[in-house]
Amino acid sequence: MLVPAQYDTDVTTWSPQGRLFQVEYAMEAVKQGSCAVGLVSSTHVVLATLKRAQNDLSSYQRKMFKIDDHMGIAIAGLTADGRVLCKYMRNECINHRFVYEAPMPIGRLVRQVADKHQVCTQRSWKRPFGVGLLVGGYDRTGPHLYNTCPSGNYYEYKAMAIGARSQAAKTYLEKHYETFPGAAVDDMVQHGLRALAATLSEGELTKANCSVAIVGKNAPYVVLDDDDVEPYLQMLKAEEDAGGEAPMAADDAAAGGEAAAAAGGAAGGGDAAAGGDAAGEAAAPMETSES
Repeated sequence: MLVPAQYDTDVTTWSPQGRLFQVEYAMEAVKQGSCAVGLVSSTHVVLATLKRAQNDLSSYQRKMFKIDDHMGIAIAGLTADGRVLCKYMRNECINHRFVYEAPMPIGRLVRQVADKHQVCTQRSWKRPFGVGLLVGGYDRTGPHLYNTCPSGNYYEYKAMAIGARSQAAKTYLEKHYETFPGAAVDDMVQHGLRALAATLSEGELTKANCSVAIVGKNAPYVVLDDDDVEPYLQMLKAEEDAGGEAPMAADDAAAGGEAAAAAGGAAGGGDAAAGGDAAGEAAAPMETSES
C-alpha cells in the first residue's frame, strides 16, 4: 500500500492510482464546512446556511454573499477563499453590466468561476480553493442553482446541500423536490430551513445561527438575518409542535374507538345471551303440550 504523503506535497503530482491528493483535501475542507442548502421553484431560488461561531464570545461568521441584484452565493469551506471568489464574481458582474448594459447570465459566470478553480489544480505554485459555492440567481432564462467544486467541476441542480452532515439535508430534499416547482416562496423557505435543521448534531435553529436568501422573478436578491428570519422559525416551530400533538390525538382516538368497540361487543353478547334464554323458555312449554 502506497502512502498518500508521498504524493501530496504538490498539487501537480499524480499518485499511481491517478489521484491528486491536494485537490481531494480541498474537497474534504468543503465537507467539513458549515452546511448550505439551495432549492429552486419555478420562479425563485432560496438559499439557507448555518453560521458558526468560534466560541461564546465571538459573533457568527457570514456564509452568504450578494454578487449582484439578481444573484448570490452560499459557501461551505474556507470563508477566506469564499470572499476572494466573491470579489472576483462581483467584478465580473460589474464589467458585464458596463459593457452589455444587462445582468450577467448565471451559467456564464459559474463557468468562469469553475475555470478559475481548475487553473489552481494544474499550477505548482498555487493551491486549490478550499471552498464550495452554491450559486443561486434569476436571469432571462429563469431561476438557476449551481454548485461548484474545488476540482473545477460544476453542476446545475433542482436542490442541493453541501457541507458538514449535508447528506441528511439531501435526503429531505430528495423526498420533497417534486413539490418545489409550484411552491410559494414562504413554503420554499420552510423547506430550506427543515433541510438545514436536519443537519444539526445538537441544538436547534435560531435567528442567530442561520440565514436565508431569496432571489427570483421581480424579486432582487435579499438576505434575511436575525429578526427577519425569526417569523419563519416560529412557523417551523409551530408546525413541529402541531405535528407532535397530532400523533397523541390519533392514539387517544384509537384507544377510545377500541374501548367503544369492546363495550359494544360486550353489550351485544349480553343481549344475544338474554335472547337465547328467552327462546329456550318459550320452546319448553311447546314440548310439554305436545307430550
